[in-house]
Amino acid sequence: MNEQSTTAEAVAQTAPERSLGPAAAVVLATGIGALTLGILTTLAEASTGTADFLQFNDRVGPLSGKTIISTAAFFASWALLTALWRRTSPPLRPVLIAAAVLLALGFLGTFPTFFQAFAPE
Repeated sequence: MNEQSTTAEAVAQTAPERSLGPAAAVVLATGIGALTLGILTTLAEASTGTADFLQFNDRVGPLSGKTIISTAAFFASWALLTALWRRTSPPLRPVLIAAAVLLALGFLGTFPTFFQAFAPE
């Protein structure tokens, strides 16, 4: 039993510590994608020109552009942040707080009560 705990301690000491950068990157990228969706939803309601621009598919309407651009923003920010934080471990608390704020703002932008306030009369 003693030999087994010694072996486990030796492995723990020699094993490299894993970087938390990629995990932090995907969490923050999720917030960026959600915020992008909220902004695009509000802009599409406020401007017919923006809604027309976001209409990539006639049968789907502006929702197609909103989701495609938001998904692209998520994957682009995930790739960029992962490249920046690949070998580092940024402090998780500020990353989680920023992601929570971005998610909350993104969700707010998708609620009809909010985005209809910007609709032209």
